Amino acid sequence: MTRQSFPLHFVHGNSFPAETYNVFLRHLRQYYAVDALSMHAHNPSYPVRNGWQGLTRELTAEIEQRHRQPVVLIGHSMGGMLSLMAAKARPDLVRAVVLLDAPVVAGWRAVLLGVAKSAGLDKRFSPAKSSSRRRETWSDRAEAYRHFASKPAFADWEPETLQDYVEHGLVEADQGVMLRFNRDTETAVYRTIPHHIGALVARGFAVPVGYIGGVDSIEGRMAGLRATRRLVGRQLKLIPGGHLFPMEHPAAAAEAVNEMIDALVAKDNGVAGREAARGMKTKRNENNNETP
Repeated sequence: MTRQSFPLHFVHGNSFPAETYNVFLRHLRQYYAVDALSMHAHNPSYPVRNGWQGLTRELTAEIEQRHRQPVVLIGHSMGGMLSLMAAKARPDLVRAVVLLDAPVVAGWRAVLLGVAKSAGLDKRFSPAKSSSRRRETWSDRAEAYRHFASKPAFADWEPETLQDYVEHGLVEADQGVMLRFNRDTETAVYRTIPHHIGALVARGFAVPVGYIGGVDSIEGRMAGLRATRRLVGRQLKLIPGGHLFPMEHPAAAAEAVNEMIDALVAKDNGVAGREAARGMKTKRNENNNETP
């Protein structure tokens, strides 16, 4: 398989604009043409509502506008779930999907999530509890960098990646700088997270899917990987790092993605080849049965 023969479209995680992943994406761009929407969930034409149907339409619209051939979707966290939903809705636009620490929530966990959302309890137990109170402003980017660097969630980030987040994840404000990704929108995304993904993928999938997760990912442990394994089969790999491993180990994450794409595209080509062979065999049989 020759790299650069098809485009990649990257979909970021909740609250992290795509430019936060610049180091990770730079490694991928050595081999592929990579595109991404800077920020999902901020276009009023695609509102954040329960189940993320609007966000799914936003992603499929972006793929149609930006690409002239099917893409490999690479999605981190929220982006992985959106990638699955987009591929399910429009398999003609997608060649394969690589999930980055975006496990499939199914079974009793999905039921529990649905009940919690209906009862309004999800805000207590999901990341929405923290995002709704997240600090939004700093006097300048230097203060913001020190703030993030002192937080456990950012402690293992590669310094250049953290600098990219401070550069591209903040905007100028009256009192200094503020979060670019709206805090209320981030919370809304968490509170409307789809709980139907398990059912969506339960009966097979039209395009090949692979999963790369962080060995120390709390999110991966909470969701479990049983349903994800059923979906991806042997195309599952765990690498060092937590839920944010593309920021912690961008080079290793990119290499794992390269290897996963090779495996998925080879699998896709194999399926296409077998289907073509079956078609040729059927045609030969039809020809042999024709009356002279």
